[in-house]
Amino acid sequence: MPPSALSLAFEVEMAMAHEPVLREELLEILDPAPTSQVLDCTFGAGGHAKAVAARLGPRGSFTACDRDPIARGYFEEFSRTASVPAEFLAGNFADVLHELGRQRRRFTHIYLDLGLSSMQVDTEERGFSYSYDAPLDMRMEPDLELTAADILNTWDEARLAWVFREYGEERYARRIARSVIRRRERNPYSRTAELVDTVKEAIPTPARFGSRNPARRVFQALRIAVNDELESLRRALPEAATLLRPGGVLAVISFHSLEDRIVKEFFAAQAHPCTCPPDFPVCVCGKEATLEIITPKAVMPGTRELEANPRSSSARMRAARKR
Repeated sequence: MPPSALSLAFEVEMAMAHEPVLREELLEILDPAPTSQVLDCTFGAGGHAKAVAARLGPRGSFTACDRDPIARGYFEEFSRTASVPAEFLAGNFADVLHELGRQRRRFTHIYLDLGLSSMQVDTEERGFSYSYDAPLDMRMEPDLELTAADILNTWDEARLAWVFREYGEERYARRIARSVIRRRERNPYSRTAELVDTVKEAIPTPARFGSRNPARRVFQALRIAVNDELESLRRALPEAATLLRPGGVLAVISFHSLEDRIVKEFFAAQAHPCTCPPDFPVCVCGKEATLEIITPKAVMPGTRELEANPRSSSARMRAARKR
């Protein structure tokens, strides 16, 4: 449902106070010129966009994309003060990138800031956070059919355990899945607090009293499953690489080991595409590199950022340049 005027004002206030993760590091890697053509695939509340657009001039261009309809309001505010021509494209970045490729658009800089934004976490009624008792929704796009409650109430135990283990890296995935099945037989899931209680009851007593909420990994897993985030990333990366002009830069900020692995492996495959056996003296497969990796190791937040924003602790950035 569209947010009320009050909740939207609250979200704007939160977004203005929020510092985007790895902002200075992203600016250093992108190093846009006043005439650059930039594509921000995950606009969110515009934190990175404001910093990047400040480097651009009237002869450059800035294109923003986001699947969350709330982002359009932030973009409209951003575009009123931007010194560069700007446009907003609504939708999943994988679909938007595909359409831009079909139009033969090209960009000098493309970046993605994956994961959950503060405007989503801090909006209680969307159900992304284990800190509030709210509907179990977790959809980034309101027209998606599947909600977190649907998954909990209909998927079988093996599938739930797999999602909790693979997407959430939850060590007690099987125990939690079994508890979910038992509880939903009595009362179907509808609220976040119900899921938090289930996780706490399912895991060993010592695991309930760590420094962070024990349900955080299950919530992460459900969010990824609801929004099909990993498949979207797999589809988006080759589209983004195709849209880059020669010498252009693609940067990706991830918050999950699976996301980071997908990005790392894609960059490696594009930078070293040869499939010839290692003992061949010369390459005969004919596959040429399309990207050059410019971050041999993932870029991570520094001590100052970690202290100011604990949410940044899992952030990793990788970047490559189009050959």
